[in-house]
Amino acid sequence: MIKMEAGIVRAQDSLDGIRWNILGQTYVPKQHTEDCLSWHATLPPGTFVPPHIHPEQDEFLYILEGKFDFVLDGHEMTGEPGDLVKLPRGIPHGIFNTSDRTIKTLFWVTPALRLYDLFWALNNLGPNPNPAEVVAVSAAHAVDFLPPPEGENA
Repeated sequence: MIKMEAGIVRAQDSLDGIRWNILGQTYVPKQHTEDCLSWHATLPPGTFVPPHIHPEQDEFLYILEGKFDFVLDGHEMTGEPGDLVKLPRGIPHGIFNTSDRTIKTLFWVTPALRLYDLFWALNNLGPNPNPAEVVAVSAAHAVDFLPPPEGENA
């Protein structure tokens, strides 16, 4: 069992000095227990998290800077600074930075399950990772990516 310690994680700090490079985005873990994983994310223009499902986790984003486009259960939405985005378990969602500005947000999931290990597995895969590998590794960690809509290439 991972026990949470009381205190403050400063803006410039991360859990154990970790900084993950996840498909061109920077994830900085702030807290990790069995109940919750939280991380600060920086998403450069043009980056995204393809539509996927967390079958057993609820996911949240608190947007700090920039504007996100989302697809949530087939509906397009936009989130801006100060917005809390709720992504319930089992509901398909995708997260996109279609703007010309970097986006910063605080993510968290509950329970943590294997997402911490997934981020280690995806860390530094390079600028053009094999999509099939990303999908397979993610599925092994309880995150299921959805196929692209008909007529779109993967």
